[in-house]
Amino acid sequence: MGSRNSCMLQPDEILEIKYKTAFTEKQIERLYSRFTALDKEQKGFLTKNDLLRIPELSINPLGERIVDAFFVDVVDEQINFQQFMQTLAVFRPIKHKERRGAAETANSLDKKLEFAFRVYDVDNDKKISQSEIVSILHMMVGDNISEEQLNSIAHRAVYEVVHCDENAPDRLITFDQFKKALENIEFEQKMSIRFLH
Repeated sequence: MGSRNSCMLQPDEILEIKYKTAFTEKQIERLYSRFTALDKEQKGFLTKNDLLRIPELSINPLGERIVDAFFVDVVDEQINFQQFMQTLAVFRPIKHKERRGAAETANSLDKKLEFAFRVYDVDNDKKISQSEIVSILHMMVGDNISEEQLNSIAHRAVYEVVHCDENAPDRLITFDQFKKALENIEFEQKMSIRFLH
């Protein structure tokens, strides 16, 4: 009991997380409970393996890529509770009042698109190649489609995104191109999870 109490969130930490993520105090407390349940060794941080124990991620064909996206800007391959919450905030639905001029909120459409881009950017070079798209498609469909078909789909996707951009002779998709390609898709809803109330 003593080590668990030493890991309890302090009121100022809750306020800081609430300010940065717009989660309610109740949501923060419930997500902290989930975080500590995943932190079996009570280390105060989670690793990729800890996150892959989440049932929804373990059965998702892109679960490993989603988890990898949590760790893109992390040096030591572990995230603390605040980093965990910052990433989860990307998936918080956007409320009507947040839409107005809130490009920098933790759950803005730009932040949602940046996270999705990181999932596709397997080598973390800030560009998506045809081979990375093939890799993601392979994760999603397994061996149900031939390599030739996957390459054809990926080639078409890259062509659709960069064909009009003379600044893309290398046929690599940048974040701006990715964002423009998805501007007419209801992406916000696809990247939102209803969290506990």
